[in-house]
Amino acid sequence: MSRPVVSPELLEAVRVRLARVGAEPSASQVAAALRAERAVLGDAEILAVARALRADLIGAGPLEPLLAEPEVTDVLVNGAREVWVDDGQGLRRTSVIFTDDDEVRRLAQRLAAAAGRRLDDACPYVDARLSGGVRLHAVLPPVAPEGTCLSLRLPPRRSFTLEELVPGQGAAAVHAMITARLAFLVTGGTGTGKTTLLSALLSLADPGERLLLVEDSSELRPLHPHVVRLETRPSNLEGAGGVSLRDLVRQALRMRPDRLVVGEVRGAEVVDLLAALNTGHDGGCGTLHANNPADVPARLEALACAAGLTREAVHSQIAAALDAVIHVVRDPRGGRRRVSEICLMERDPSGLVRVIPALTFPTKGAPLPGPALPSLLTRAPGAIK
Repeated sequence: MSRPVVSPELLEAVRVRLARVGAEPSASQVAAALRAERAVLGDAEILAVARALRADLIGAGPLEPLLAEPEVTDVLVNGAREVWVDDGQGLRRTSVIFTDDDEVRRLAQRLAAAAGRRLDDACPYVDARLSGGVRLHAVLPPVAPEGTCLSLRLPPRRSFTLEELVPGQGAAAVHAMITARLAFLVTGGTGTGKTTLLSALLSLADPGERLLLVEDSSELRPLHPHVVRLETRPSNLEGAGGVSLRDLVRQALRMRPDRLVVGEVRGAEVVDLLAALNTGHDGGCGTLHANNPADVPARLEALACAAGLTREAVHSQIAAALDAVIHVVRDPRGGRRRVSEICLMERDPSGLVRVIPALTFPTKGAPLPGPALPSLLTRAPGAIK
């Protein structure tokens, strides 16, 4: 969508008039302001000016058309002259530019303020969620020396079915894991589709189950009749009032969950999650950043040891709490996102937990059985059809 052919001076005059009276940039208010400026425009131009002003005042400014594109998942601003998007085919540079870095900075600060967060020289970066579920991250100079950096990640526009994400025998395997109420983690790198896949898996849970979702920002969208969401809250400007993931995991355990779900395990909450899964709360799950399945025990160990557990205690908890890992990857050069492995957690004689492949899914062809496949078939009958 292009901006209306209206002079910047007229646009600024209308903006000032609306700000002076505290009016929102609706079509009627814009038309009245234009009449006051003795500007004669048709209905189409008035609506276009109203859209432009809404984008500048309460939206994402020149990024608004990009956010409206149905396939776009990320909008990335690297200073005033570079705006990139990811539309499922990898990153591509757009023709959108800003006047200067001050315009980018003002947009970043306005979006941060809309999320109730501070962004200025004293606090030069912010991570927040905007209304509608858009994830905002911004960094100001001089921390970003080449100009203000702005990252906007959009929530999924729709819920995906399991068959769309895990074709063929892989769908049968993960469906059997959900039915058997195995505790699992969906792992992978940034942008590989961990949250999208977890949403699809939770949609398969029995309709009679109560799902407790604990997240930093509400991103999971399972198609399920009984979902309860808990979301973290940052501290205010005085540093008070924050609610962490760890706080919410503890609260969720008192809310009679059939499945406890942590949207992203990345801190001390791993201790409470592992403890919960060791006290009769089977079927729990979450996502975890990991380069490959073999790294998962080390990632969990690092998080839990930082929270005060010993290495031996961590591995004992992992062995008793988690059954499986579903690893997702994205093919090179912005290719499709797909499940690459299903693995099981097994404890070796040393007492440490290892991740053993049960099924490996190559780019093409049938899945390859791994040494843990017999154990998977025992724990989740019907995993192979």
